[in-house]
Amino acid sequence: MIDLHTHSTFSDGTFTPAQLISSAQAIRLRAIALTDHDTIEGIPVLQAAAENSGVEVIPGVEISVDVKLRNKGHMHILGLLIDPSHAELKETLTFLSRERALRGDRIVESLQRLGMDVSRQELQEEAGEGAIGRPHIARILLRKGYVRDIQDAFDRFLGKGCPGYVDKKKLNEADAIRLIHNAGGLAILAHPQYMNFATFAETREKILQLKMLGLDGVEVFYSGMPNDFQKALQSLAIEENLVVSGGSDFHGENKPGISLGSGRDNDLNIPLEILEALKQRKAERHLC
Repeated sequence: MIDLHTHSTFSDGTFTPAQLISSAQAIRLRAIALTDHDTIEGIPVLQAAAENSGVEVIPGVEISVDVKLRNKGHMHILGLLIDPSHAELKETLTFLSRERALRGDRIVESLQRLGMDVSRQELQEEAGEGAIGRPHIARILLRKGYVRDIQDAFDRFLGKGCPGYVDKKKLNEADAIRLIHNAGGLAILAHPQYMNFATFAETREKILQLKMLGLDGVEVFYSGMPNDFQKALQSLAIEENLVVSGGSDFHGENKPGISLGSGRDNDLNIPLEILEALKQRKAERHLC
């Protein structure tokens, strides 16, 4: 079993890379991809922790994409099997991380205007060494009693359309895919259901548009994905020769109810063959 979508304390997860490896060992995962948001800083730490562990580390990243979607939809693209030493990738992600910090400052200012006792210093302390994200702010709000839980913080203050929401700097679709390819990786559309299209036909159309831009595959296996949606994605992947990926989107305490490897309510069991197919597609791309 493998998990190709996880997050650590280097973005908005609550597990350190070492804790991810220990947990992966405990449940006998064969491989794990670290896909922190807009940062690859945790990958060397994860690789060091994984030495002699029996867990294969797949370098990855999750990039937020600037695209206008209805119904509060959003798009993220995973870069899997990337080269974390690639200069352009590192430079671009450093820029996006700085923008994340500025966004965090603006969110704090918005919450302060609402009369909440939150500060930039608290946010930096909460994020620690990681790239600042809204879950860090949500944890501050929870700790101070402003919200019932993390989801309540997003529903009332931090989600799109809420009084504390601030948009962030993102790459467009083409640039995100190009950056991943330049870094030697595969571009995989993450959790396609969160684009929030009303019909699968619309989802299909968007995926085909992304394929024209170079998209390599789609995340078919994902925590909580509806069965009919998953089956339609699988059929589309076969028809269009897109590779298939899957992962839990594990964030630790920031996404309660989602377990590493097994997802939500044990709805995941991703075989090693999925990773082997991804590696084969990367080899084919390199030959081209």
